[in-house]
Amino acid sequence: LAKEGGGHAQFITGADRMQMVVICRTMAPLSGNLFSQVSSPGKVLSLYPSNEYEVLPNGSEAHWEVVERILFIYAKLNPGIAYVQGMNEIVGPIYYTFATDPNSQWKEHAEADTFFCFTNLMSENRDNFIKSLDDSQCGITCKMESVYSMLKDKDLELYLRMEEQNIKPQYFTFRWLTLLLSQEFLLPDVIRIWDTLFSDEDQFHFLILVCCAMLILIRDNLLVGDFIVNMRLLQDYPISDVHTILTKAKELQGNS
Repeated sequence: LAKEGGGHAQFITGADRMQMVVICRTMAPLSGNLFSQVSSPGKVLSLYPSNEYEVLPNGSEAHWEVVERILFIYAKLNPGIAYVQGMNEIVGPIYYTFATDPNSQWKEHAEADTFFCFTNLMSENRDNFIKSLDDSQCGITCKMESVYSMLKDKDLELYLRMEEQNIKPQYFTFRWLTLLLSQEFLLPDVIRIWDTLFSDEDQFHFLILVCCAMLILIRDNLLVGDFIVNMRLLQDYPISDVHTILTKAKELQGNS
């Protein structure tokens, strides 16, 4: 799927397809049971289906094929943006939520429901994936800088420390913001974060609050660590309790 007009990445690559497979491995075949432990692509899976390489019955298809079709149709209907690497990370949790619905009648429509929700979400989030808008007021660069602007207001000492070490927001917030934190936490935790995020009146401002909260919660480590140690912390976020993160974000929101 070539992206027309330039973009951050142009095709569904082998790596993208593998990321889709990683999410979908946590789901049994369309008629099976779910495994209890699931993970986001950014985390290591602890459980795999024992029959993951079995040939599917005639007329059946793998979950990742459904996800790939959703992305393909979206790209064909939206040639101005087409497919950009990272969209698979956003559609994955949405499809997982619908495809694992305990109500079989709802589950049957997982593909259509996912496409509808993904399209609506991308209508609000698409500017992050359009390279020509990167430096505009609605582009990803402005949003990354907003994280540091908020950090400066909420925790000046930490902000100055990161500036001193020349840790630029694009080193880590690009992934946090464009992928809506889907690579930073286990899949159930991503869904928990999204549930809070999408219920907020200003959901993308709240995402910036969450990112700022994530920084403040590890401030003690960041203040004593050097550049390499701090970059490792930010690239592999150490706190797994999303309730703590969301509580801190709400606290920051209340103090705004």
